[in-house]
Amino acid sequence: MGKFIINGGQHLQGEVQISGAKNAVLPILAGTVLAEGECTIGRVPHLRDVKVMQEVLTTLGAKVKEEEDKLIIDNKGLSSYEIPESLMRKMRATVFLMGPLVARFGQFKISQPGGCSIGTRPIDLHLKGLRALGVEFKQGHGFLEGKAKKLTGAEIHLDFPSVGATENIMMAATRAEGKTLIYNAAREPEIVDLQNFLNQLGANVRGAGTDVIKIKGVKKLHPVEYQVIPDRIEAGTFLVAAAITRGDVLVKDVIPEHIEAVIAKLTEAGINLKVDGDQIRVIGQDNWKGVNVKTLPYPGFATDMQAQFMTFLSIAKGTSVITETIFENRLKHADELRRMGAEVKIEGNSAIITGVEKLSGTTVEATDLRAGAALVLAGLASEGKTQVENIYHIDRGYEFLTEKLSDLGANISRKE
Repeated sequence: MGKFIINGGQHLQGEVQISGAKNAVLPILAGTVLAEGECTIGRVPHLRDVKVMQEVLTTLGAKVKEEEDKLIIDNKGLSSYEIPESLMRKMRATVFLMGPLVARFGQFKISQPGGCSIGTRPIDLHLKGLRALGVEFKQGHGFLEGKAKKLTGAEIHLDFPSVGATENIMMAATRAEGKTLIYNAAREPEIVDLQNFLNQLGANVRGAGTDVIKIKGVKKLHPVEYQVIPDRIEAGTFLVAAAITRGDVLVKDVIPEHIEAVIAKLTEAGINLKVDGDQIRVIGQDNWKGVNVKTLPYPGFATDMQAQFMTFLSIAKGTSVITETIFENRLKHADELRRMGAEVKIEGNSAIITGVEKLSGTTVEATDLRAGAALVLAGLASEGKTQVENIYHIDRGYEFLTEKLSDLGANISRKE
């Protein structure tokens, strides 16, 4: 497995371009299954998870071609509705194919999904929504099969605004007969991006970005060219990287409205940010104060930014409290940060952080994608050398991370 070697202490300086959104591109790639023909998806980041989704589509019978940051996907010859267990175990996002496959073939077969170990992430809400549309399920030997003689629109009330369940139901409902209403739908920008993509295919979806989404089923969808939105979590990560290294960085090609909660918390802590259109300049300060953070569904503070903020607050003045309300297992990085000198106490789903003057480099291990990003940030801000292991997690969500950080003046290298 690869690792990052970081010699901390550099003030990041310069400009960084944000890549396409991982959490938007994966459901959109799954959604290409709905259209028979050739879809071109632009601003596709070079990520491990994207590679897995390409493998899945190829296994199903699609022809996938890469051109710089574009993927050209020809689904005309799609012939299979079964996703091999080996690919399901590599990435949780393969569950996004349940909705598109049942809409196209009337059935699918999958095994239990993999991904990061950040807590129980049941797919019961996905199944509840698909069942309401007419899908019948059968489980056995580690596999889940879904079949529908006919998809019919329904009113679906989600117990929790699950992003994945909202997206799966949206995609299946595009081909259902009649109207579907999703209540308590997730409101994330990636939901809006999926709606925009589906509507370009010829679907009739309205309401994304609110808690009620309306879908009128159509009989046929056609292929399109589409460009994915910028990655708000990558953008937030680079804002924190600039702040924690007391740097001066211009973060380009970002949608500020998508990360308002992160901007607000950095500002509250005393960081100087200047928003100008699709650019945000971060001018680091010598000192910043602790703030309290509570993760919530969008537009609240994103759980995917919690780990990075824990690193940031570990060297803030005073005491901070982070409360994690989305995933019960998402505070594992606290143990690794303590190895670097951070003072973090875990009580239930909260982390109480007492700021220290400095962190010290050591060998740490990425337990999941965002925890890995947090440890890279800690390495950038620490004294001495930090070795971050298990970086395959980080490769799942950050495109060209070492190159982007090196261009900003970081002393970071990758060792396989």
